[in-house]
Amino acid sequence: MAFTVPGLVRMLAAALLLAAIALPAAGQEVRIKDIADVEGVRDNQLVGYGLVVGLNGTGDRLRSAVFTRQSLVGMLERLGVNTRDQERQLDTRNVAAVMVTANLPPFARPGSRIDISVSALGDATNLTGGTLLVTPLLGADGEVYAVAQGAVATGAISARGAGASVTRGVPTSGRIANGAIVEREVPFALAGRDRVRLSLRNPDLTTARRIADAINRNQRGELAAATDSRTVTVSLGGRNPVSFLSAIEQLRVTPDQIARVVIDEASGTIVMGSNVRVSTVAIAQGNLTIRVTETPQVSQPNALAGGETVVVPRTSVEVDDQSNRRLGVLPQSVTLQDLVRGLNSLGVGPRDLITILQAIKAAGALQAELEVR
Repeated sequence: MAFTVPGLVRMLAAALLLAAIALPAAGQEVRIKDIADVEGVRDNQLVGYGLVVGLNGTGDRLRSAVFTRQSLVGMLERLGVNTRDQERQLDTRNVAAVMVTANLPPFARPGSRIDISVSALGDATNLTGGTLLVTPLLGADGEVYAVAQGAVATGAISARGAGASVTRGVPTSGRIANGAIVEREVPFALAGRDRVRLSLRNPDLTTARRIADAINRNQRGELAAATDSRTVTVSLGGRNPVSFLSAIEQLRVTPDQIARVVIDEASGTIVMGSNVRVSTVAIAQGNLTIRVTETPQVSQPNALAGGETVVVPRTSVEVDDQSNRRLGVLPQSVTLQDLVRGLNSLGVGPRDLITILQAIKAAGALQAELEVR
């Protein structure tokens, strides 16, 4: 294989030879609870609209943020203060309209607390030091499941002067730890079920079959069956669901995965799986570089010669076609990890690696799924 470093072919061939004769590493076993979830036992997303008060002049402009002004007037009316007639005269920068989001965990009972996130909706510049007023949090069905209130912590720093400003973090977004109290629980019960279904986080037929086999070996019976690449159905057989699932989720299996290479061209990031292989392929990589240098010189005659002073152009053109780089052959069954590791050690950058991987895939020699983002 030819690359930008002289002598790369001999060094890379030695590295690939060692990789070809090395034994593949055994897959690592993980717990079932780390790769699968019990269907129905999940979080539920909540959202709400509220007001943050107590800001130090960094809130919304009421003249431009109409929804903030209307929300402020409505809140004051509910508290017995009538400002409807003077609505247009309200001019404060200490109030900001915000969106409040939270995840309601499974089996959350009324009275328990959850964390919430607060994000500015208008033109507020900083939520630091503000306090969120009572905000109902709604579920997808429109019902109120929690109520949020508390002091907002952004963890950001923002300072501004006459000629410069410094901002670290995002001052218009913050969190309130234990900032919401659960008022309603999502109805779901494990008791009384005759079967449960395990949902794989990364769907794979082989992994689903291995999970079912591990459960059947542990229970000495045909209780589990893989119905598709994502779902494993488990029969409870009259057992206590909590005790049974607690024992099952501790079983260890070796998850399988398809060979995939993920490329992020924006950042030059390459992530690849352990099963990626490269078939026999010949590769050459190089660039044509043309350098044009202008060094004009001034020609000035002697004092009594009677000539004129002129500028004489001097142009130098260099062409580097990288003809000293050769075509290299990549042997079959070498892992892509070893290939990329060898190229990185020799100074081949991520951008060149992306181009090489795309060319190998186009030639049909990359035995993996190539995903470019």
